[in-house]
Amino acid sequence: MFSVLLSLGSNLGDRHRTLNDAWLILSHTEKIQTVRLSPFYETEPVGGPAGQPMYINAAGIIQTSLPPMELLLVLQRIESRFGRIRAERWGARTLDMDILLYEDQIVELPALTIPHAEMLRRQFVLAPAQDIAADWIHPLTQKTLREHWEMENGGAAAVSLLH
Repeated sequence: MFSVLLSLGSNLGDRHRTLNDAWLILSHTEKIQTVRLSPFYETEPVGGPAGQPMYINAAGIIQTSLPPMELLLVLQRIESRFGRIRAERWGARTLDMDILLYEDQIVELPALTIPHAEMLRRQFVLAPAQDIAADWIHPLTQKTLREHWEMENGGAAAVSLLH
C-alpha cells in the first residue's frame, strides 16, 4: 500500500456535504483506505473567472494499492458523480480532487504530474496539507510541507479555518 496526499475542494452547491460525501465514497472504494481528513478551510478562488463563490478546501491521506493513473481515474469518476464539468480552467466546480503527493514518487505524464505542480504556491492546498502531513517530504525540494508552509507564509494563513 502506498501513502497518498490528496487535495479536495468545492465552491458550488453544499460544499461541506460534498467534501464529506466524497471522502465517504473514497472510504468505500476498493483498494483505497482513508486515513485522515484535515479540517476544512474557506478560501478565495485563485485564478479563473471573476465572481466565483468561496471555496471549501481540505486535504486527505489515503492508503492505496492503485497506481497513480488508476487512482486519478477513480478520483475523476467521483468528481463526475458530484456533477463536475470541466468547462473552463480554474472555473467553479462542485468537486475537485487532486493527487498532491504519492509517497516519494515523481510522475510526469500528459494527464498527471506528481508532485502536484501548483501545490507549493497555493495556500489553500498547503494549509490543510500541512495540518495532516507536516512532516511529509516533497520529493523535488526535499523539504517538509511544514517548511514550505513556513517559508511561503511565515506561518500565518491567508485562509480561514472552518472546523
